[in-house]
Amino acid sequence: MRSKVTVVGAGATGGSTARRLAERGYADVVLVDIVEGFAAGKALDLNQGLTLGGHSPSMIGADGYDETAGSDICVITSGFPRQPGMSRDDLLLKNKAIVEEVTADLVNRSPDCTLIILTNPMDAMAQLAQSVSGFPRSRVIGQGGLLDTARYRAFISWELDVSPEDVSGFVLGGHGDTMVPVPSFTSVAGVPVNELIDTERMEAIIKRTAGGGGEIVGLLKKGSAFEAPGEAVAMMCDAILMDRKRLFPCAVMLEGEYGIRDTFVGVLVKLGAGGMEEVLELDLSESELAGLRSSADSVRELIDVMGI
Repeated sequence: MRSKVTVVGAGATGGSTARRLAERGYADVVLVDIVEGFAAGKALDLNQGLTLGGHSPSMIGADGYDETAGSDICVITSGFPRQPGMSRDDLLLKNKAIVEEVTADLVNRSPDCTLIILTNPMDAMAQLAQSVSGFPRSRVIGQGGLLDTARYRAFISWELDVSPEDVSGFVLGGHGDTMVPVPSFTSVAGVPVNELIDTERMEAIIKRTAGGGGEIVGLLKKGSAFEAPGEAVAMMCDAILMDRKRLFPCAVMLEGEYGIRDTFVGVLVKLGAGGMEEVLELDLSESELAGLRSSADSVRELIDVMGI
């Protein structure tokens, strides 16, 4: 039986995500948006493009949630977009009501699904989705660390003029200004990055990574990143639906790992058929661990504001 993936929010990020998933060919894709006709129109356009690319047109667009019933994965991208000068935290109360309603509608029809959250501020919205759904931590996952890692690896590859395929590293912590790139676990073709890039340049790369989303928002003027987030979600779906046991940085509820409890924050996890199957607790440097805990404190402040 083919898998089924629902993507809520047919804007730029939702559309990019849906297209990439449809191109994989292993799942039927349902694209949902509350604006009448918008998801149906985008799905029709995407289906026609899929046929030109040699893919089966396996996407439907919907204004409601009945078509989402029985989904294996539900991806939430809906919410107010980030504008120039606006932090992810500014979006908190604007998007709280949206994520609450969307989550309830999804889990009512797909009680066995895994939720992947993109709506910003992502870590807080993921915690909200878990609270609303009542799902175990294995089935509510925030996408942010994989996107931040893509930026981190890209900047390192450009700095050294090497293929990003040879760059190994990841970003932990909250998806925002308090994210924590981890140089102690970063290497290029097995060579520790600190042997290839001096401290000053590495600090500049880390700073640019932390502000990576804002940099794109500032350049686009209207809207935010959508292509890289779409690919990151598709990779997460690959890992879950095909049981690939991939190790990705994702936001999950921590239950004592790194001394953090009852808070969603980005850590390295194993994704497979069971959703989030394992949290890998790494031996971070003192500064990296302090950064991770500080990032979790920032997420906790948002959770307290929402009262969950």
